[in-house]
Amino acid sequence: MDLHQKIRTIPAKPGVYLYKNADGEVIYVGKAKSLRSRVRSYLLEASQANAKTGSLMREAVDVDYILVDNEHEALALENNLIKQRKPRFNVLLRDDKTYPYVKLTLADRYPKVFVTRRLRKDGSAYYGPYFPGNLAYRIVDLIHRTFLIPSCKVDLSRYHPRPCLQYYIQRCSGPCVEGLTTPDAYRESVRDVQLFLEGRETELEKSLTRRMEEAALGEQFELAAKYRDLLITVSQLQEKQRIASAENDDADVFGYHFEKEMIAVNLFHMRGGKIVDRREFFWEDLPQWDVAAPDDEPDVINPEAGAAISPRNSLRDEAGAGFSPRNSAPEKEGALAPEAATFSASAFFSALLKQIYIDQQYVPRNIYTPVDFADREALCTLLQERSGHRVEIAVPQRGEKRSLVDLAGQNAKQSYDQRFRTLQPDTRTIQEALRDALTLEDIPHRIECFDISHTQGAETVASMVVWQDGAMRKSDYRKFKIRTVDGIDDFAAMHEVILRRYKRVQEENKPMPSLVLIDGGLGQLHSAAAALNELGLTLQPVASIAKREEIIYVFGAENEPVVLDRRSPVLHLIQRIRDESHRFAVTYHRKRREMRDRDSELLAIPGVGARTRMRLIEHFGSLRGIREAGLEALGSVVSPTTATAIHTYFHATEVADPQPESSPR
Repeated sequence: MDLHQKIRTIPAKPGVYLYKNADGEVIYVGKAKSLRSRVRSYLLEASQANAKTGSLMREAVDVDYILVDNEHEALALENNLIKQRKPRFNVLLRDDKTYPYVKLTLADRYPKVFVTRRLRKDGSAYYGPYFPGNLAYRIVDLIHRTFLIPSCKVDLSRYHPRPCLQYYIQRCSGPCVEGLTTPDAYRESVRDVQLFLEGRETELEKSLTRRMEEAALGEQFELAAKYRDLLITVSQLQEKQRIASAENDDADVFGYHFEKEMIAVNLFHMRGGKIVDRREFFWEDLPQWDVAAPDDEPDVINPEAGAAISPRNSLRDEAGAGFSPRNSAPEKEGALAPEAATFSASAFFSALLKQIYIDQQYVPRNIYTPVDFADREALCTLLQERSGHRVEIAVPQRGEKRSLVDLAGQNAKQSYDQRFRTLQPDTRTIQEALRDALTLEDIPHRIECFDISHTQGAETVASMVVWQDGAMRKSDYRKFKIRTVDGIDDFAAMHEVILRRYKRVQEENKPMPSLVLIDGGLGQLHSAAAALNELGLTLQPVASIAKREEIIYVFGAENEPVVLDRRSPVLHLIQRIRDESHRFAVTYHRKRREMRDRDSELLAIPGVGARTRMRLIEHFGSLRGIREAGLEALGSVVSPTTATAIHTYFHATEVADPQPESSPR
C-alpha cells in the first residue's frame, strides 16, 4: 500500500502521526484532533508546491499513527515520541537541564539531607527547585555545617563502633554511634531544618531564641552559644531561600530573537517576584517544516489577537531585515507578511513549551510567552492535571508583564549577537576570502563536500554534504553505497562516487557547485578530478583538505598548497564542512555495519554466539574477511574447535564439489 492509499484509511480521530523515510526512520511527529484531515492536508500543501511541506513530503514514504482518547493524551504522546525518536523535521530541545531539589528523608530513623533532581513518593520531603542550580548544594552544605544533618551513605538503622570523618570535622552530630546524640536532639535538628527549608524563618528564630534563653538560664553556655550562632546564620540567609510552594508571582518569562534562519531564546525564572536565573537556547539549523504552523492552526499571525511580537523581538527575513507585525501593514489583514513566511513563532513556541514542561516535576503557576499558539489552552489543562495546581500560559500585551517579555527579548537579542554574529563573520566576507585563498574565478555560493568511510574495506560508503550561502543545506545531503570497489581503495571509491554524482547532475541539467571539496589528500583529489574529466567537466574547481596538516590542495596548483592561519575564518569554514561530511559518512557506515551484523550468518554456525561473532567481526573487519581467513588465523581469535567449525562451514562446498583437475599441457 503506497503512502496516498494509506492516508485514505486513517480514521478521523485524535492521535499522533509519524512520517517515515525510505530507511524506516521517523522524520516528523505531529498530533491532531482529526488524524485523517491533518495528514491529508500535507498532500494538498505539497501538491500546491508549499515550501514548508515540500522537503518533508519528498522524503516521506510511509506514515504510522497512534490513536488516543483526547487531545491531552495526544500532546503528551507527541512530546514523548519527539524526545525518543528525535525526528529531524521537529524542533528538538537539546538542553535537557533540570533544576535540583533538596530532599529530607523523613521516613528514615535518622533523616538525612541530599540534593536530587528526581521526586519520588518515598515519604521524603522535597524542597525546590532552586535557581541557580548551585544554590541547592550551598544550602545542603549549610545544613551540614549548621544543623549537623548528614548526607552520608552510612546505614543509620543500626549503631556502628565509631563515627566517620564528618563527625570529627563537625558536619554531623554522629547518630551512627550510640551516645553521641539522642533521638530527641536529632529530631529537634530535623525540625529546625524543616522550618529553614520551608522559609518559616520567623518561627525558627522564635524557637532558637527560646532554646537559647533556656540554655543560658540552665548555665549551659556552650549550647546557648550554638543557638546564638544558628540565629545569626538564619537571619543572614533569609533572602536566599526559595521553596516549592511558589506564590502567584512565580513565573517563567520567554523572549526570542530570530534572524537568518537562526534563533536565540531566553528564559527568565522569577521566584518571589525576583529574577533568580536565566537560561539560553539556540537553534542554528531549524528544519523547514519546523517553521510551519502547528497542527490545526492556520498559518497566520494576527497582530490584534496577541500573536504579534514587539519590535525588539522582530521577525527577520533571510537578508536580516527586521519585521514587526505591529509596525507592518500586510496586504491581507491577519496574514503573515511575505518576508516573515519562513518562520512561525507560534509553531516554534508550541513545540518548545511542550518539551520543556510536560515532563517537568515542577511547573510555575505563570508562563509568559511573546506569541500565542493554537494548543495553548490544551497545554494549560494538561500541565494543571500533572502539577496539581493552576497553571496559566499568558501572552501579555501591555503593562509590567509585557515589559518582562520585552526584557527577555532584549536579552535574547544580545545572546544572538554573542553566539552568532561574534563567532560567525559576515558570510559575504568569508566567501570573498575563500575565493581569493583558492584563486577561484567567482564567489563560491555552493560547496559540495565528499568523504569515504569503511572498516578495513568492508561496507564502504560515501557521503556528500552541501554548504550554500552561509548554512549547511541538509535537504541536499546525499549518501552512497560503493558498488564497484572491493577491499581498501579510497581512491577508487572516491572516483566512483564523483562519477555517479555529477553524471546524474548532467542528466538532470542541474547547475554544478561553485567548488567540489574532497576530504583527503592528493590521491583522493586526483581521483575526483579524473572522474570529472571523464564527464568533460575539466573546468570544475576541485580542492581537498588533508587531515592533521589541514593543508588545502587545489587541483591544477598542487605544487603550491594553501596553508591558512589556524584562526582563519576561511579555514574554519572548510573544516566545518569537512567535519560535517565525515560525520555524515561515519553515521551511514555505522548504520550499514549494524544492519550487516544484525543478520550475520555466523550465528548459524554451531558454537558461535553473539560475543564470538562480535570478536570475529572486530578482528577480521567483515564477514568476507572471516570467510577468507585460514584455519590458523581463525584459531588465533577463537578456540580450535570453533575455528574448525567456522572454516568447515565456509569451505564445505569446495570440499564437497572439488573442481576437476586440469589436464596437463
